[in-house]
Amino acid sequence: MNIDQKIDNFFTPVSIFLTELVFYELKVFDLSFPLIVVWLIVAALFFTFYFNFINIFGLKHSLHLLKSKSMQTDSNGELSHFQALSTAVSGTVGIGNIGGVAIAISIGGPGVTFWLIIAGLLSMTTKFVECSLGVIFRTTNTDGSVSGGPMYYLEKGFEGRGYLRLGRFLGMFYAFAIIFGCLGIGNMFQANQAYEQFLFLTGNENSFFSNKAWLFGLMIALSVAVVIVGGIKSIGKVASKLVPFMAIIYVIGCCLIIIFNIEKLPSTLHAIISGAFSPDSLAGGMIAVMIIGFQRAAFSNESGLGSAAIAHSAVKTNDPITEGYVALLEPLIDTVIICTMTSLVILMTIYDPLLANQTIQGVQLTSSAFESSIVGSSIPLSFIAILFAYTTILAWSYYGLKGWTYLFGHSNLTEYIFKFGFCIFIILGCMINLESVLAISDAIIFIVAIPNIIGLYFLAPLVKKELQSYKSRQINLQ
Repeated sequence: MNIDQKIDNFFTPVSIFLTELVFYELKVFDLSFPLIVVWLIVAALFFTFYFNFINIFGLKHSLHLLKSKSMQTDSNGELSHFQALSTAVSGTVGIGNIGGVAIAISIGGPGVTFWLIIAGLLSMTTKFVECSLGVIFRTTNTDGSVSGGPMYYLEKGFEGRGYLRLGRFLGMFYAFAIIFGCLGIGNMFQANQAYEQFLFLTGNENSFFSNKAWLFGLMIALSVAVVIVGGIKSIGKVASKLVPFMAIIYVIGCCLIIIFNIEKLPSTLHAIISGAFSPDSLAGGMIAVMIIGFQRAAFSNESGLGSAAIAHSAVKTNDPITEGYVALLEPLIDTVIICTMTSLVILMTIYDPLLANQTIQGVQLTSSAFESSIVGSSIPLSFIAILFAYTTILAWSYYGLKGWTYLFGHSNLTEYIFKFGFCIFIILGCMINLESVLAISDAIIFIVAIPNIIGLYFLAPLVKKELQSYKSRQINLQ
């Protein structure tokens, strides 16, 4: 029995149980949809109204903060606003933006794009809340570094209300889950997808690396190790260079496709709007299309999972609310801009309603859309996909590390143990069948949304109080 079979035999029963538990489906009007998606979207709606549409009215200030190069030198923290945002965006912008959107459109039709945008806009407020809390409750370590995220605001926030044991339990649960999740979807899956794209670039079965997955994995592991050994400052510096480069190149490519097919833009926009509200949409009506769009957005930007709050907690500021403002831009970039651009490229080139009845490979569909207008464009697209995977690995290494040190203490030894093990899993991710492992990892990552959202509801009044205080200080400074 080979290693793939042994892993499948061990993980398959567990993955089935966890997947059914986390992605339990509700049925309304003969339509099925995951309960976890409803949980995330309801929270996004609540916070949007509770904070008076700060996702819209706070955008101008968030851009002002991002453009400001000054940092509060007397404050704790390790990253600028831009570096913190780049690190968090690198953890969400990935293969899903290229392939996941294609699958969603192939199932639900053009109308999915409209609801994907709406869900992305709503989820901006959830990011605002969790990233503000991440800075409010962060801890300064003995070496001057900081640690923050759901582990800390769940523990300290509940402790402040007299529920220390509950808060500590929720914090430990989150930490365990983020460690396991980072090794799966944030590490092994990304490495595996990077290997697949690398094979495409080097000739597939004719590639020198076709039977040397371990070698490619080792190359990625070493390149990751060089960066993460320097901690969040090193990750932030790399992310702040690569993420804007990747995003700009990808968006420029999408814009070129749109320009080459500009005559189709009016009909495409009409199809998006009509498909979003049509009772005869492909997937069974307007509600079904809405659910597919909301689900893709939730899976894309990870609002409500709390992972981004770990990166944003490292920002150098004395005003936690400022990082909440900056975090508004994350779903805007990831979902509203990049996912929408992917949607338009597909809809304006190769989209066919018959796709709903076919088994779609997401990245290949997006690649075909690019190739239909620019011959050879699938090559740079694959290269960008590899960079997406690489930066996602970097971000998730930090998320997992903070969960690890929360449980086992902050020291050089504990950090190096985790980093070494994390790099080993990169190599394994290129070598083995990931289906069962990823099913568990995916389920565990989304199950953390349950305690995290509860914590956000519980602590939202505190964030609102901090926001009011921040606004009053801004008015007095003007």
